[in-house]
Amino acid sequence: MNDYQVIIAAERPDLIEAMRGLGASPWPEFLGHDEVVNSLWDRLYERFPDYQFALADRERGDLIAIGNCLPIRWDGDPSTLPPRGIDAVLEDGVATAVAGAVPSAASALMIMVEPGHLGRGLSAACIEVMRRIVADHGLPSLVAPVRPTKKHRYPLIPIERYASWRRDDGSLFDPWLRTHERVGGGGAGVAPQAMTVRGSVAEWEAWTGLPMPETGSYVVPGALVPVEIDRERDVGLYVEPNCWMVHRAR
Repeated sequence: MNDYQVIIAAERPDLIEAMRGLGASPWPEFLGHDEVVNSLWDRLYERFPDYQFALADRERGDLIAIGNCLPIRWDGDPSTLPPRGIDAVLEDGVATAVAGAVPSAASALMIMVEPGHLGRGLSAACIEVMRRIVADHGLPSLVAPVRPTKKHRYPLIPIERYASWRRDDGSLFDPWLRTHERVGGGGAGVAPQAMTVRGSVAEWEAWTGLPMPETGSYVVPGALVPVEIDRERDVGLYVEPNCWMVHRAR
């Protein structure tokens, strides 16, 4: 028997704030300033509570992992997956719901494991739970704009090359991509503009703790690619790439 139980937000609205709190944990500060995510994320629990879930410790009852996804429109062709990744699927999912349109797939948005419970296979378990939820809604596919967990250590390597790296045993080099592949996901290209963060130079210096005294490209802790700073225009731009993985839900 699993040592966790699955909790669906629609069935336990009293735990939604705890789910939100767990999802706010370990991201770099600058990732909290994507305008699309900030404007639409709260709607997940309002419009799609049956797609949001948590894993709770079976004995103590505390939340140890969460997963967020939403229904979208996608024709099943990998070449049509949007280059804007998480921003695009958030916009499409909310627009689909507002228009009353019929979704044809679902997209993962985030899986987060409480740091004290890492290394127990909960990330893979969350993918499986998400896939079951999507299948229960009659949708055939779960897509995921995956943020590779070790790419920040190689910010100058193009995402396409990084995503193709494999270890000596043949498995994917990146741990999060490797987990998706291990549970049946297949690579479907990259989302080169998955998230976009704009800010003033002062904001970027505050978010990163780094002085940025001249115009240029800056390697920033936690960033998958360099941040482009333009001091003359007083703007810093970060466009994060992710990797598309596709899972069959049923």
